[in-house]
Amino acid sequence: MSRNGKSYGPANRHPLSQLRTELVWEGKYDEYGNRREVDIADFGLPMQKIETIDEPRSEAAAAGQLDIFDNETKRLDDFRNMLIWGDNKLVMASLLKDFKGRIDLIYIDPPFDVGADFAMNVPMGDGNDVVYKDQSTLEMVAYRDTWGRGRESYLQMIAERLTLMCELLSDKGSLYVHCDWHVNSHLRLILDELFGTENLVNEIVWKRSDAKSDAGQGSRHFSRIQDSILLYRKTEAATWNPLYESLSQKYIENFFKYTDPDGRRYKLENMLGPGGEAKGNPVYEVMGVKRPWR
Repeated sequence: MSRNGKSYGPANRHPLSQLRTELVWEGKYDEYGNRREVDIADFGLPMQKIETIDEPRSEAAAAGQLDIFDNETKRLDDFRNMLIWGDNKLVMASLLKDFKGRIDLIYIDPPFDVGADFAMNVPMGDGNDVVYKDQSTLEMVAYRDTWGRGRESYLQMIAERLTLMCELLSDKGSLYVHCDWHVNSHLRLILDELFGTENLVNEIVWKRSDAKSDAGQGSRHFSRIQDSILLYRKTEAATWNPLYESLSQKYIENFFKYTDPDGRRYKLENMLGPGGEAKGNPVYEVMGVKRPWR
C-alpha cells in the first residue's frame, strides 16, 4: 500500500498508525472525519415546566410557568430549588447560556442500554390478571432515538449529554454517572476522553437493595447484584467532602474496651512495626525498650 506514490513506513506513516486509543461509534465523526459537535443551535428553548420547592404548590401554580432564566423569585439564589421537567439535552443546552462552568455537582442515572422497548405486562387487581401495555408515541420516539441502531445510537445519545455536562461543570465540580455492567466499560472510555483519565476519582460499587441470585430461574451466570457509579472531577480543584458514619454501639464496646477517668473510651494498640526492621520500620529506644516501631 502507498500514498502519493510512496510506500508507507517511518517517513510516510499510515493514518491508522497515528490514531490514539478511543471508543468510536457510528455518528461520532462526520463524513470528513471531523468530530461531530453537539447540535444545540435550536435548543435555547425556555419552555420546560419549572417547580420551585420552597413555596406552596398553590402559589407556584398561581404564578404559572416560569421562564428557565427567570430568577425573580422570593429568594435571590432560588434556582437551586427548581425542578425542570423535560429532555435533559434540551434543558442543559438552554442552561449553557447562563450556567456554563457554574454547576458544582451533577448526578445522572441514565438508561443502561438494556434494549427495553417500553412495552410490558401490567398486573391488574390482585395480580392474577395482566394487561399488555404497548409503546406510546413518545416511547416509540425515545426507543428509536436511543436504541434504534443498537449500541451505536445509545453511545451517540449518552456522549452528547455527557459533553454538555462537562461544559456546565465548574472547575470545582464533580460528575456521578450511575450505570451497570451493560455499559460500564463504554461510559468509562467516553468519560476518559471528555474529562481525562487523570480525573477519574472513583468507581463506586453500589450493592442493590434487593440483591438476589436468579439461579432458581435457571440463570447460568454469577449473580448480578450491583451497579457502578463513576465519579469524575472537572479539575484537581474539585470540591471533596469526606463522608463518615457514626460508629455503632456494638463496635465501640468491642474495640474500645477501656475508659479514661474523664469517661473517654480507648483501646490498646500494638506499636511494633509490621514486618519489623526488614520492612523499613525505624529502630529506636522508647522507655528503655529498643524495637522496630511503627
